[in-house]
Amino acid sequence: METPLPAGTPQTVVPGRADSETAVPVSDAFPDFADAFPFERFNRMQSEVLPALTDRAENVVVSAPTASGKTAVAEMALCRTLAEGGTALFLAPLRALTNEKESEWERFEDLGYSVYVVTGERDLNPRRAERADVLVMTPEKADSATRKHDSRRYAFVTDVDCVVIDEVHLLDSEKRGSVLEVTVSRFRRLCDPRVVALSATMPNIDDVADWLDAPEATTFEFDDSYRPVPLEADVKTYTHGENAFADKYRRLYRALDLAEPHIREEGQALVFVSSRQDTVQAAKKARDEIAERDVPMGARGDYDFHNDASDLNNTTLRQSVLDGVGFHHAGLSREDKNRVEKWFKEGKLQLLFSTSTLAWGVNLPARCVVIRDTKLHDPLEGEVDMSPLDVLQMLGRAGRPGYDDRGYAWVVCGHREADKYRRLLRDGKEIESRLAEELDVHLNAEIALGTIRDLDDVLTWLETTFYYARASSSPGEYDAGGDLRERASDVLDDLVEDGFVATGDDLGVEPTPLGRLASKFYLRLETARGFADLAEQDADDLDADAILKAVADATEFHSVSARSDERDAVQAVLGSRGDHLDPGPRKVLAILRSSMTGTTPSELQSDAWVIRQNALRMLAALRAFLDRFAGPRAANLASRVEARVENGVSDDAVGLTAIDGVGSGRASKLATAGLTSPADVREAGRDALVRAGISDGVADQLLESARDLPAIEVEWGTFPTTIASGENEMCEVTVRNAGAGARAGVRVTVNDVEMTTKPSYLGEATLPVGVFGGDAETLTFAVEVTFPDLPLEPVVETKSVDIR
Repeated sequence: METPLPAGTPQTVVPGRADSETAVPVSDAFPDFADAFPFERFNRMQSEVLPALTDRAENVVVSAPTASGKTAVAEMALCRTLAEGGTALFLAPLRALTNEKESEWERFEDLGYSVYVVTGERDLNPRRAERADVLVMTPEKADSATRKHDSRRYAFVTDVDCVVIDEVHLLDSEKRGSVLEVTVSRFRRLCDPRVVALSATMPNIDDVADWLDAPEATTFEFDDSYRPVPLEADVKTYTHGENAFADKYRRLYRALDLAEPHIREEGQALVFVSSRQDTVQAAKKARDEIAERDVPMGARGDYDFHNDASDLNNTTLRQSVLDGVGFHHAGLSREDKNRVEKWFKEGKLQLLFSTSTLAWGVNLPARCVVIRDTKLHDPLEGEVDMSPLDVLQMLGRAGRPGYDDRGYAWVVCGHREADKYRRLLRDGKEIESRLAEELDVHLNAEIALGTIRDLDDVLTWLETTFYYARASSSPGEYDAGGDLRERASDVLDDLVEDGFVATGDDLGVEPTPLGRLASKFYLRLETARGFADLAEQDADDLDADAILKAVADATEFHSVSARSDERDAVQAVLGSRGDHLDPGPRKVLAILRSSMTGTTPSELQSDAWVIRQNALRMLAALRAFLDRFAGPRAANLASRVEARVENGVSDDAVGLTAIDGVGSGRASKLATAGLTSPADVREAGRDALVRAGISDGVADQLLESARDLPAIEVEWGTFPTTIASGENEMCEVTVRNAGAGARAGVRVTVNDVEMTTKPSYLGEATLPVGVFGGDAETLTFAVEVTFPDLPLEPVVETKSVDIR
């Protein structure tokens, strides 16, 4: 192996150099993997990168224009790793892309190598993951997996030999960049794999190379001459009106003006809009406008295409594609998305409307690309500008290799923003670190993992981050003042002061229970502190409203905005509840309260799903906080609130959702029949479930699941019925679980005063109870059993003793 060169300025790639050299045949470079590539020769860019991948061992950084062939570079890195008997990890920017890679890389499966996708939506098979030759994950899943690297299920992540980062410029993403950054840094600390980072064109590739210790010889910056089709990009303006809805159509007509000449010349146009619904509405309006302009397109006379279109699942899409207009978004079925992509590639669709996710995914170029919307509505952030990275990624889709001599791309925006986008097109976008914004969260996570044990470790960790590399090269941009170490030390002091980290006499650091929980649930630290404060309140004062308000007021929801047309709906749901909250968190509270009964107002529906999914994660976290700091009773309350928000069921029937397969619909049927708990279901039996409207097969499944839940029996033993004043007697109460075992809290009270409490994994528990003859006429003893992990109503049994 060659001696590594120092990291530094990327090597200059001379345009046209490879034109005078023969492009490398795949079979020469990878004789055992020739069938893994869908072509026989590598292109110019790939051929120039090849020696760095095959003849050297250092990390590699490649910046190249969109559509220049970076996917094949990733596959070259995989082949090198597999040829050496190693395991490769491919980090895909989107979950949808992980599924595509699984399908694409059946080519590697055909050669005898195992490809395994690990995502949050699939159950992990640790054996398959351990034996996989190629792993595919998103940065978020890789972050989660590396946080659990010392568990048996995720130990496989420490055996990775090469990490390929697709679209490393994701580092600059406000929401996701810091996750990618700390995950790659963590991999390098855990198992020091080779890193191959791929990116669209970025001005400061040298900063990424410095971060990854990639020397000049393995750092490549390819200019636009390496695009397979030259690109002309520009900005077109429109005149704002007073109505945002009408503005969408003004921008649409502008986009059609730009696309029409290319469609008339048998080209295709790809128009990016801000939301799934906008793809549908824009396609509908475009069909009418194109017909009015008499643009020749569509395939209504194609009998075979007409038959194929009838197989589409989406009715609106089925009607639209016959006119040559399609739409594409993540909400379509996979079959419909695949058909739309195929027909666009074949030229059967001349105009396609899509959200930005398509720009990061399938290679689906068009002669003409128009970005109609530069702003989008984020349920958690309100109206936000589209990321500059997204803008550049979308524009890069212009130009079809082999079909077009040139690609054309436009950004449509208002006059005030035109100069901003012109600068972006002229100068590009430097990649910045987003770690500074969440340094406390990620430092706490590393301490919770045990990878940082003292201040020296903090500083060593900091030096492995892109934040450190970028701030070192541009200290003015990061207000670093030349000493990031001091800042990291200050953040550590804050973590100690706020109770997330504890220090020892030897100056070592270790996580507190609060710090571990904040890390486990990926919480902002202000939110974690608020949850811990709620847990310190008197459990008897805790109710569903307090739990919902704590979640609605979490820092994660502080940027939620309430539009003017939503505020009346919020008021109708809440009345005077949550008056102290700002309008955004109050909107969150209204969505959560209405979700508990399945009656979310139509005005709140557009944001409800995203807010509800995030809130369910928060509720699960709050349940864990209450379990740890307040006890099983409080955790059980949170569990029931969580189940109601998720399923939209009444308070008296929420216990039914503990039965596998019972959601809002079946819970409603069972409750209407008078069955409101798993115990009721067990006692009623199969025939009663069928009479309640449950089908035969499902009734058997529900009954079996109900029998797998706890079934509590309380035995009072030799408890007296009376006791003389001034006397006392020691007795025992036995709590027995006749069903499946579960964590539980057992609490005994007398006249509402707690006598004893015992957490237990409940099979059977015996508790001593003293019966003391006092001043009261009657002693009422109560045994309460609560399940912190299940939405079951507490089981309460009472016994009265008269004092004579």
